[in-house]
Amino acid sequence: MAISLYDLSVPTFQQTVSAVAGFLDRAVRHCEENGADPDQFVDARLFPDMAPFHFQIEALTHHAVWGVEALIRGVFDPPPLVGTMPFAELQAMVRRAEIELAAFMPDEVNRCAGRELDLDIGPRRLAFTAETFILSFSLPNFHFHAVTAYDILRTRGVPIGKRDYEGRLRTRA
Repeated sequence: MAISLYDLSVPTFQQTVSAVAGFLDRAVRHCEENGADPDQFVDARLFPDMAPFHFQIEALTHHAVWGVEALIRGVFDPPPLVGTMPFAELQAMVRRAEIELAAFMPDEVNRCAGRELDLDIGPRRLAFTAETFILSFSLPNFHFHAVTAYDILRTRGVPIGKRDYEGRLRTRA
């Protein structure tokens, strides 16, 4: 069975974005139960040379929503990063990404199959097709930022595990 460009991208992003929303909610509950402030996570990092939690959330939403937008528009042009913001605003950003992903229709994404998509990163130009952009650039970056956000919360005591990261699996009916 062939798999469509839509199936490769949108439901995959939706699964993990929804999982991220879930573990952000778990972080808030953990803080409520322990008299802590979820804003303590906003600037947390795994290592000093890694980007903070808020960047991980922004980047994963950009790679999800703007990754699919790139297929449709032919250019990866996410909005500028906002930077440090309250934890509740990060949660809202993830919720908006869920809504925006749900708005993409299979036909509009599948029409982009095979389309050329060039990405300029500094002085480099990376030449992709829609499929190779999603599979070799957007999805790997998206998952990197999602798992880094998960790891930051986990290393700071939020009781989340692998199933929280996996989200709702798309099993056969």
